[in-house]
Amino acid sequence: MDFATIIGFIGGLAMIMLGVLTSGGSVMDILNLPSLLVTVGGSYFSLWIAAPMNQAIGIWKILGRCFKKYEFGEEKTVRDMVRLSEQARREGILALEDSLDDLEDKFLSKGLHLMVDGHDGSAIRAILENEMAQTEARHMEWVGITNAWAGYAPGFGMMGTVIGLIGMLNNLEDKSSLGPNMATALITTLYGSFIANWLFGPMSNKLSWQNGREMRSKDMVLEGVLSIQTGDNPRILATKLLTYLDPKTRKILEPELLKD
Repeated sequence: MDFATIIGFIGGLAMIMLGVLTSGGSVMDILNLPSLLVTVGGSYFSLWIAAPMNQAIGIWKILGRCFKKYEFGEEKTVRDMVRLSEQARREGILALEDSLDDLEDKFLSKGLHLMVDGHDGSAIRAILENEMAQTEARHMEWVGITNAWAGYAPGFGMMGTVIGLIGMLNNLEDKSSLGPNMATALITTLYGSFIANWLFGPMSNKLSWQNGREMRSKDMVLEGVLSIQTGDNPRILATKLLTYLDPKTRKILEPELLKD
């Protein structure tokens, strides 16, 4: 569970509610079902025009990723690659074959299988880089759709406001209703801005961050596989891989992997 997303989700909503209450209003003042339907419903169904049906439906599952904490196991992967590098130098590359299926990192397993099968470094790089590129392209499609929703919401908020103003202008003879009707019309603009800046904009950034973290992890694996394939000293390999880790994890692993 990604507690940062949950804290941001609850905290953002709480700040809006506190802002309403401390300004002398009531939470009920900003609750309006027609405004919610226009803003959320209208902007969502715009995705059905902008994207294929499977993506318009699947966006809900993708948004759920923002509430999950993904670990890519870089620390264990580095240990595994250094261990395999030492084994390859002692026993030869073919000796790695029996232990590859037990690796948790499937991308690492695939790269090492290519190496054991006798592919040269350029072929291994081309295959793994292509897989990385296609994975990132799929991820960025979802980031783009989420960004699109964030962009559509304020526009539908303005449309809802215009709809409310039209209704208000058609009833100008009722002076007592002008203030409440104007407030209701403006709520739709509030919803559009809130949805874009509290939900889908930040969620898009979180998905983009997850993609970047995964791509960095895969790039580390790619460099590690090629280093094993060329027969680099395990200490050199460890030094290369440690550059991909955050300072805290790097400080933990350095004494273990770079020991004399």
